[in-house]
Amino acid sequence: MTRTLLIAGVAICALTLGACDKTSETKGAATPNEQAMTPDANPAATVPTPSNESTAPVFVDKAGNSDLFEIEASKIAVTRSTNPQVKTFAKQMIEAHTTSSAALGKAITESGQTLTLPPAMNDDMAGKISDLNKADAKDFDKTYVDGQVDAHQAALNLLQRYAEDGDVPAIKAFAATTAPKVQKHLDMAKTLKDGVK
Repeated sequence: MTRTLLIAGVAICALTLGACDKTSETKGAATPNEQAMTPDANPAATVPTPSNESTAPVFVDKAGNSDLFEIEASKIAVTRSTNPQVKTFAKQMIEAHTTSSAALGKAITESGQTLTLPPAMNDDMAGKISDLNKADAKDFDKTYVDGQVDAHQAALNLLQRYAEDGDVPAIKAFAATTAPKVQKHLDMAKTLKDGVK
C-alpha cells in the first residue's frame, strides 16, 4: 500500500511539474482573439514601441527634429544637387515638412499640452547635416537620397507607433493622419534612390 501511494505521489508531482512547464511556455503568448485583432500588415502592430516614444514629450521632440532635419537637408539639396528630380523632390520635402511642423504645433495646442516643438535640431541630426554638407559633389545626390530613405523610414515608424500607442488623442490623430504622407515620401525617396548612382 505504501509503495502504491509513493508511486501515485511521484506521478502527481511529475504531472504538476509538467503543467508548470507548459504554463511558462505559453506565458505572454497572444490568445486567438488577440491574434485575430492584430493586423499583420500594420507595422505599428509588429514593431514594438519603445516605452518613452509613447509619451507626447518624446514623440514631439523626435517628430520635430525629423521635420527640422528634412527641411534643412532639402534646402542644401536644392542648392547643391545637379539632378533636376532630386531638386524637385527636395523642394517638395521643404514644403511638406514645414506643413507637418505647423500641423503638429496645432495638434499640441488643441491637446492642451504645454509642449513646444524643438527650436533647433539635436546633435544627432545636426551631425547628419554636417556630413551632408561635407559630401563630395559627385556623391552628393546619393548621400542626400540615402539619408532621405533612412529619415523617412524612421519618421514613418515613429508616427505609426505613436498613432497606435500614444498617450494624447489629438497628437495621436496627427500621427495617424501624417503617417500615410510620410509613406508616400518614403516611396518617392526609394524610387529616386534606384535612379541615383
